[in-house]
Amino acid sequence: MSFSKETKAELCGREETEKNKLHALVYGMVLFSKQFSPESLTFTTESKPVAALYSGLVSSLTGVITETSSRIIRRGGEQGSYTVSVPDKEECKRVYDYFGHVDNTPSLRLNRSNIADDDCLPCFLRGAFLVCGNVTDPGKDYHMEFVVPHMNLANDLCRIISEIEIAPKGINTVCRKGNYIVYTKGSEGIADMLAYMGAQKAYFDILDAKIYKSVRNDANRRTNFDMANTKKTANAAARQLEAIRIIREAGALSGLSDDLRELAVLREAHPEYNLRELGEELSSPISRSGVNHRLARLIDIAVNISGKPV
Repeated sequence: MSFSKETKAELCGREETEKNKLHALVYGMVLFSKQFSPESLTFTTESKPVAALYSGLVSSLTGVITETSSRIIRRGGEQGSYTVSVPDKEECKRVYDYFGHVDNTPSLRLNRSNIADDDCLPCFLRGAFLVCGNVTDPGKDYHMEFVVPHMNLANDLCRIISEIEIAPKGINTVCRKGNYIVYTKGSEGIADMLAYMGAQKAYFDILDAKIYKSVRNDANRRTNFDMANTKKTANAAARQLEAIRIIREAGALSGLSDDLRELAVLREAHPEYNLRELGEELSSPISRSGVNHRLARLIDIAVNISGKPV
């Protein structure tokens, strides 16, 4: 089951007993349905719990009869599509009138009288999310959206979300395939919105995913840093060994000073050592910078012998 479906199932499990809150919840569901007009009330979802909740609440609150149909859209019955509708046009008009909408309105808009107070707003947004919302798996990305069929209604949704205290910082709208997508991408804003609507488990799932990503990214950065240092050390060691080879094959190793000759022999014996380890193994231990200085002198000697860069 997808994260979005799990979140909707969690929200469906919340019960509202206060009439004003229940009214706001059902209004959010019908208002953002695929079709909401005096002639048609239709809603389609891939979530069976949402379809059952929609059918039950619309019927119990308004007294109309709903009809639910389903079809398999993937082989093996793994995923189904559920359509809930009010088949009788007169009953569609009854629902339309029940929520205070009038027939001659040129564009479907939000009727604020259906949201009695601020305590009802979370229920209204929960209803809207259940019928037209989606949230991406936080393990992959942070994205929450509402797919709204009307531009003015999308603007109303943006406006009402911006009024709440925990409103995400970036609420945007884009037109896609004839619908208007109201979306946000910030992890904290999405988590807060889900908690506001009542999805506490989804809220903590996003926080857990964010912590995991942060730890993983830190580990990756450290790994990349270590790998870069290892590669840099290996390249430097290869250059030093090439310089020592040139000096040895030229018969010049015995003519080096004792400190350079000792370091050259030690480097040949231990190509995997870093500068600190080389310095510690010398008869008279020296610092990393001291080892680096002596190795640089060996490279200069090799360049003078071969007449070309090492």
